[in-house]
Amino acid sequence: MVNNSSSHLGNYQSGYKSGDASNFDSSNPGLFARIAEDIHTKGYSINPGALPLSLGDCLLQRINTMGDEQFVHARVGREQLLMKNQFVRKNEICWITGESDAGRDWLQWTSELQLFLNRRLLLGLFSFESHFSHYAVGDFYKRHVDALRSTKLKDSKISKTNRVLSVVVYLNPDWVPENAGELILYKNELDQEGIKVIPGFGTVVVFLSEDFPHEVLVTNRDRYSIAGWFRVNSSTIDRVDPPL
Repeated sequence: MVNNSSSHLGNYQSGYKSGDASNFDSSNPGLFARIAEDIHTKGYSINPGALPLSLGDCLLQRINTMGDEQFVHARVGREQLLMKNQFVRKNEICWITGESDAGRDWLQWTSELQLFLNRRLLLGLFSFESHFSHYAVGDFYKRHVDALRSTKLKDSKISKTNRVLSVVVYLNPDWVPENAGELILYKNELDQEGIKVIPGFGTVVVFLSEDFPHEVLVTNRDRYSIAGWFRVNSSTIDRVDPPL
């Protein structure tokens, strides 16, 4: 379960005061523009140490105050097809609802990113969902894609993915190569080498959800991150998205 001791922080010192979202506003435009250009030209964007420091501090403080009971074992699939499969995925998650100062600041930041990308790339991003993720020693997530394409459900209705853009932010100070736990981002289904991303503090990764398979290698140390997805509106006559 989650390690609430300070050992995983190393010598990291935070100067953040929770709830002061103004601390990170000024650093957004350059990062957002770089993400937009990368998504436009190659479909993914990797930005080491780019998350505004004050926001990263706030999120890390939040993780260190969370109890084991707030995390649940992650599952594979969506809706009726959700299942626990520790051969594919072994980690714990806690959905971010905005009830804490850190959660509200994070959702404000992603809302600003959403607005910027919609204006710059006309993506039609409609909503956002995200969770904290904790990988304990030995945890992993096998190769997968974030957007599940058309899926036949038990009630014979067709559910189509509406995840468009994936966002990952890492919250691990003093990460070293021996800690392992890298993200491997594959450029397509045939790619077997991939791009290795070290999950160091403040690294921001954004990619098109349907186009880039990826995996998390086995970690040798407690590993913390946020995973999130921007979605388009998939409302129908008998279904409101997001569900009320």
